Amino acid sequence: MFLCDPYVHLNENFQSTVPLLQSQSLASRFFDWTLPTSHGSENKRPICLLITLLLDCRVLPPPPRLAMDTDGRSYMIAMSPTMRTDSLTFSQQNSPWVTVGSTKTQENIMHKKSFSKAAASLFAVTLLVAPSVYADQSAIGFDNLTAGKATADFCAGKVTSEALVTAALSRAKVLAELNVFITLDDNGALAAAKQADAARKSGARCRPLEGVPIVVKDNIEVAGLPNTAGTKALLKYVPKKDAPIVAKLRAAGAIIIGKANMHELAFGVSGFNPSFSSSPAAGVRNAYDSTKIAGGSSSGTAAAVSARIVPAGLGTDTGGSVRVPCALNGCSSLRPTVGRYSQAGIAPISRTRDTAGPMAASMRDVELLDRVITGDSATRAADLKKLRVGVFAPTLANLDADTQAAFDMALQKMKEAGVTIVDVEIPGLLELNGQIGFPVALYEAYDDMVAYLNKSGSGITITDIAKEISSPDVKGTYDGLVIPRKLPGPDNTLVDAKPAYDAAMSNSRPALIKLYQSTFNKYKIDALVFPTVTKVAMDAIPESSSLGNFLAYIQNTDPGSNAGIPGLQVPIALGASSNLPVGIELDGPAGSDRKLISIGLALENLFGRLPPPAKR
Repeated sequence: MFLCDPYVHLNENFQSTVPLLQSQSLASRFFDWTLPTSHGSENKRPICLLITLLLDCRVLPPPPRLAMDTDGRSYMIAMSPTMRTDSLTFSQQNSPWVTVGSTKTQENIMHKKSFSKAAASLFAVTLLVAPSVYADQSAIGFDNLTAGKATADFCAGKVTSEALVTAALSRAKVLAELNVFITLDDNGALAAAKQADAARKSGARCRPLEGVPIVVKDNIEVAGLPNTAGTKALLKYVPKKDAPIVAKLRAAGAIIIGKANMHELAFGVSGFNPSFSSSPAAGVRNAYDSTKIAGGSSSGTAAAVSARIVPAGLGTDTGGSVRVPCALNGCSSLRPTVGRYSQAGIAPISRTRDTAGPMAASMRDVELLDRVITGDSATRAADLKKLRVGVFAPTLANLDADTQAAFDMALQKMKEAGVTIVDVEIPGLLELNGQIGFPVALYEAYDDMVAYLNKSGSGITITDIAKEISSPDVKGTYDGLVIPRKLPGPDNTLVDAKPAYDAAMSNSRPALIKLYQSTFNKYKIDALVFPTVTKVAMDAIPESSSLGNFLAYIQNTDPGSNAGIPGLQVPIALGASSNLPVGIELDGPAGSDRKLISIGLALENLFGRLPPPAKR
């Protein structure tokens, strides 16, 4: 039987992490490890160990990170994702087993100290580890767990934060095939959980997210953890303080278990990023079917909450990046009105279009995270009989059969619940949107990333980033358009981006904003409703990142992004033939975020939450 801790890290101090399976009556186990590097298969080395243990093993403290580096190279070990493991770490000086040489020489992979001494060491350590946390963990139900319910149970003394966090970390490792994490902060999260438990026992006031594990997209800064933005050049950039939105969640008691994988530099909607993987396959994978894409760019956060690793997390959205992956994975998410959340401490694309956003397995948790970040009061579900929404026909183009059927069903249920649904005309919307999207995002990407890197003090330049991009689609965009400040022109030509950008900002974008405002007023509607994406998740292959697929998935999410208005993604069904999630989006007037959330709460009551993914 092959043991399966999906991540082993190696660093310049020649440390190696050795996993140990939690199991009963272990007689013998093989550890079959392969060390793939990001630079090709020629550096792969096997490490095999036979361990004989005649005792009941207990869980050992887990490793601190999923991703580490040796001489600038990122290493991850991918094995079977079907067992729960944790880890024991030895250094070169005291290790009875394994020392891994420098990547420059790749020598002396197996240290020749005695194997019997290794078994004796493990035997001694396992006797010292208490099983109480896992006894507590066994009672935690992930399928319907919300952050609000977890907090209530914690504050009532029904569950410890250590149990919640340990369970989340364990599930993250079981589901390594999804490639959800770039960094998993086992030690930091467990330390924070123990502090939360101690504070509760001392009688401290319970906060809204007290003791609850969450994840944060890896372009949002978390103190002490790398902020890679999904690209290798930023692997060694470790911020010293939290982004303001992260600080607010931590101040409410949330515990960050790790940084979520993403489409590289947030420049895509497939999540197929070859830079970081915890399994042999590339790309973040769909929570309902690991052969499908998770969507992007907030891929890992969507997969983590939908796979019930954690109840909630943070993503970012430029043209659909919290809504698209939640539509494909069956979670709820809010793209707030631009400016509602601070953008400080977030690796950017576009200051005009970017915003962070909450993502969760339930709409109630989207409401909770938004309330914590903004300080707003609690919101109740809207009265659907007083709701009036508009349908814009072009948003119904290019739908696959599952999406069309699910959307028709949703509209019918809404009508039966008393919602007034009207057809609307928005003349010129598509033309205006085309004049804004690429010119604004591609032009601002250069200036905003340069400003971010300068402020970071990392010493990394935008040229450094471009050199190490792994994703072909992002590499082509950066080298061909972002760095030279160009846009695609007629007949496969390139044109200077600045004139188109200036026209977008001075004319087209103000016109689009006014057009949305007049539409909401003219038809007296609370929101526009449409399928979030045009098709369910496609196969997770490199071609999923093609320009054609990119445009197909952002067809409906992009216009509202360019106008800076809020958009709410609501799961509605599993596709009749695909059995994959389908979602609808509601776009509302600027500043109507809490009203949109109240509508989302009512619609979640109407449609019900999607069933969780099949057990793995």
